[in-house]
Amino acid sequence: MERHYGHGDEIPGISDPLTRLSLDVLAETATPPPGAVDLLLSAARSARRPAPPAGFTAPFAARVAAMDALLASATRADWSQKIVEGWTLQELVAHLAATDSLVADAIEAPVAGPPLTENDVPRRTADMIAYAGGRTPQETRAEWRAQAEAIRARAAEMDPGTPIAPGGMSFALADHLLARMLETWIHTTDAAAVMRVSLPLPVAAHVHPTADFCARLVPWTMLLSGVDGGARAVRLTLTGPGGGAWHVPLDVQVVARPDDGALAETEIVCDVVDFCFLLGGRRVPEEFPATIIGDAGLALDVLRCAPALSGP
Repeated sequence: MERHYGHGDEIPGISDPLTRLSLDVLAETATPPPGAVDLLLSAARSARRPAPPAGFTAPFAARVAAMDALLASATRADWSQKIVEGWTLQELVAHLAATDSLVADAIEAPVAGPPLTENDVPRRTADMIAYAGGRTPQETRAEWRAQAEAIRARAAEMDPGTPIAPGGMSFALADHLLARMLETWIHTTDAAAVMRVSLPLPVAAHVHPTADFCARLVPWTMLLSGVDGGARAVRLTLTGPGGGAWHVPLDVQVVARPDDGALAETEIVCDVVDFCFLLGGRRVPEEFPATIIGDAGLALDVLRCAPALSGP
C-alpha cells in the first residue's frame, strides 16, 4: 500500500499510526477544552491496546512506539531507501534491534535474531543485517518491536539503578534505557527526514531525563576526546520543553546536578533538543547555535567533544 498523505491528496484518519502518535502528544501537552481528553483517550483506546505503564521505561517505550508508527506507514519503496550509514530502512531497523539485543541479553530478556556471540555493537549489527537479508521488512520490524517490548517489560521489574554493561559500557539500567531512547529518537528522525514525514517531538517529561543523561555524559565525552577538564565546571542551560539547568563538573568522578548557583567557569545556553542531538552526532559542533558566557575556549571544547560517544 502506498503512502499518499503528506502530498495533499489524502487526509489520514485516526486509524493512521502517525496521526494517533500526534494526537497522543497533543493530549499530553496541550490544554484542551473540558472533557476533550476523555473523549480522545476513549477513542484511542478503542482503536489499539492500552499503552504500557509509566515509569523509567516510559521514554524508551514512547520512542519505540514512534518508530513503529513511522514503520507502519512505510511503503515498499521506503524500505529500500538509504537512510543513514549506507543502510536501508530495513537495515536501520536491524541495527536498532542489534544494539537493543545487547541490552536484552544483559537483563535476561529474550534476544531477537541469531545467537548472540559478541558484546559488540558493530559486530552484532553486521550479524543482524545479514540475518535481516533473508527476511521481509515486516518480519524485521516485528522482531525488533517484540524485543523492545520484552526489554521494557523485563526492565520494569528491575531496580533502575542495576548496573549493566551492554557493549562494554557500564551504566545503570535506567541510563542504558535513556541511551536506547536517544538512539531510537535520532534514527526515527533520520528515517522520517528521508521519508519526508513530520513527527512530533517527544513530550517534555521524556526529553528532560534524556537531557539530564546527556549533561552527565559531558565529562566523559571530554575524557574520551583527550581533553582535560580538570577541576573546572560548566553551567549548562537547555531551553525549550524538557530543558533545565545543570552544574556540570568536568571531573568524571563528580556527577552533574541541577544547577544550584555553584561557581562555573563558563555557561552554555542552547536548545535542549539541539543539545541531545549534538551528543547523538547529528549536529556540527563548529556550527552549533549556543550562547556562551565566560570562558569561551572551555565552552567550545565542551561542544567539540560532545559527540565523542555517538555511534552509528
